[in-house]
Amino acid sequence: MKITDHIQNSEGKTLFSFELLPPVKGKSIDEIYRAIDPLMEFNPPFIDVTYHREDFIYKQHDNGLLEKVSYRKRPGTVAICAAIMNRYKVDAVPHLICGGFTKEETENALIDLQFLGIDNVLVLRGDARQADSSFVPTPGGHSFASDLLKQVTDMNNGHYLHEDNEAYKTDFCIGVAGYPEKHFEAPNLKTDFKYLKKKIEMGAEFIVTQMFFDVQKYVDFVKLCRENDIHVPIIPGLKPITSSKQLISLPKIFHLDLPDALSEAVHACKNEKDVKEVGIEWMIEQCKELVKVGAPVLHFYTMSNPEPTKRIARAIF
Repeated sequence: MKITDHIQNSEGKTLFSFELLPPVKGKSIDEIYRAIDPLMEFNPPFIDVTYHREDFIYKQHDNGLLEKVSYRKRPGTVAICAAIMNRYKVDAVPHLICGGFTKEETENALIDLQFLGIDNVLVLRGDARQADSSFVPTPGGHSFASDLLKQVTDMNNGHYLHEDNEAYKTDFCIGVAGYPEKHFEAPNLKTDFKYLKKKIEMGAEFIVTQMFFDVQKYVDFVKLCRENDIHVPIIPGLKPITSSKQLISLPKIFHLDLPDALSEAVHACKNEKDVKEVGIEWMIEQCKELVKVGAPVLHFYTMSNPEPTKRIARAIF
C-alpha cells in the first residue's frame, strides 16, 4: 500500500514508523530482525531501509603500490525490503540515492522493486564519500535528487531509458526529504524551499523531514509549505539524544540546532545514563506536541537500536 493511502486510511490518527540501517558486511539478516522485532507491537504500516554507498580506502603494500579497497559495503536494500515484507507483512520503503549508481543500475533496481510489489520509494541525493570534500556523482549516474526523481516519474509514465513501454508502467509513491532548518548546502531556507517545491511539482507525494528538536521548527515548515501550495503529507523525522557526544556530532553531521533547554539539561547530567534519560524524556514531550499539531506519522531514525524508540513509542501510542 502507498504511504499516502496509509495516512488517508488512518482517519487523522498519528501513525508510527521507523527507519533502520542495513547490517554491515558479514552480518546476517538476523541483525535486521533484532532491530525490528521489539518495535512491531506499535503496528508500523511501513519501515524505511536506508542505503549507504560503498566507500574506499587505499591500502599500501610492501612494494609501495596502493590498492583501492572497498569498505562500508552493506547488503542490498532491495533484498532487505523483500525479507521485511515477507516476514512482517508490512510495507518496506527503500531509499534510492544518486551516489554509487548509474542510471541503468537505478532502472534495474526499480524494476526489481516493482516486481517485488514495493509501492514506495524515498528519493535522496545521498551523502558524499568520506574522502570527498563534497558530493561527487557516479559516472553515468545522477547529480541531484531531482534528476533521480525524474527517472522514477518517467518510469511511472512508462518511459524507460532506452524505450517507452506503456504496458509496464511502474506505480511508485515517491517521497523526498525536507529540511525545517534548511539543507546545509543551500545558501538560505528560501532557496532550499524552492527546490523542494520543484520536487513536489515533479511528482513527489510525501515529505520526510530531517531530524529536529524544536517542534516549532516543524510547525513553521509545514505552514510555509501550505502557504506555497504544497499539500502533501509532511512526516517528521525523529531521533532522541542518547549520549553527550551527540551535542556536538548531531549539529555537525546534520546541520541542526539544539534548543538551549535541551543542551543545558544534558550538560547538567552526571553520567551517560542520565543523558539518555534526558534525551528520551525530551523526545516523548516532543512527540506529544507533534501529535497535537497533527503530524501524520512519527518516524524514528533508530540507527538499528530499537530500545530508545520502544520506550518513546510506549509513552505515546
